[in-house]
Amino acid sequence: MKWIGVLLVGAWVAVVSSSIKAPQPGKEVALFNAKDLSGWHKNGDEKWVVEDGTILCESTANKYGYLTTDKTFRDFRLRLKFKSEAVGNSGVFFHSHITGIDPEHGPDIEGMQVEVDPNVGKHTGGLYESGGRGWVAMPTAEGEKALKPGEWNDLEATVDGAHVVTKLNGVKIADFTDTAAKFTDGVIGLQIHTGGGVKMRWKDIYIEEK
Repeated sequence: MKWIGVLLVGAWVAVVSSSIKAPQPGKEVALFNAKDLSGWHKNGDEKWVVEDGTILCESTANKYGYLTTDKTFRDFRLRLKFKSEAVGNSGVFFHSHITGIDPEHGPDIEGMQVEVDPNVGKHTGGLYESGGRGWVAMPTAEGEKALKPGEWNDLEATVDGAHVVTKLNGVKIADFTDTAAKFTDGVIGLQIHTGGGVKMRWKDIYIEEK
């Protein structure tokens, strides 16, 4: 009967090991390990590299580009830091899906975007539905002034069912309840907007699933 004992012990070890490695609801985990792009997928021809513990994205092909998580998410609190080093527009997507590649402008995406722009007053932290309604929640007047150009900025998005709250540098930007939600789960994505000129850094990317 020794072999039965061995099998039982082996099974127990496997269960314990898997439970340790599996992300637990309510526990914050890092989406970026500051070393490489493990857990992420590059979409399009634009530049995505790890440099000095940050993700650097930069326009090279003058098209859209997205760096998306391998995993999909539904309800969560996401927080990260970003710093713009050029004038180009960017964004953070959630509940998103890459739907195809257009030879003219690069990847197509649908989902909700938290706007990220290097200029004050350009709606950073507002919510834009790509592949749907466009702008669904604009920043408050106070929120439009919360950006720190050329510095590291703290961005946070909390998604709880149809309720989305965004914060920029501790200031609430949008508090939106979606009565016509088109997307309820999907990948997290970082964007390079078409038009050229994008050079953005990202770091300290953490998510807490609910």
